[in-house]
Amino acid sequence: LRGSAEPRQPAAPAALTPREREILQLVTEGYGNIAIGERLGISPKTVEVHRAHITDKLDIHDLPGLVKYAIRKGIIKI
Repeated sequence: LRGSAEPRQPAAPAALTPREREILQLVTEGYGNIAIGERLGISPKTVEVHRAHITDKLDIHDLPGLVKYAIRKGIIKI
């Protein structure tokens, strides 16, 4: 409706792919790009690209924020 007084709801973050969730888990467990790449059989550059997608999708750009998200979503346990 035109002129509606209701505020717009922010868009929900895009769902992470299974690979992105896997990389998020490893990042929040303290692994770096090289170690993640070796563990998953991909290049560190590919890990870096996945990390960029994760931070863009979630709009979380720091490690503590990613850890908090991962705990809330059950990706990692404390």
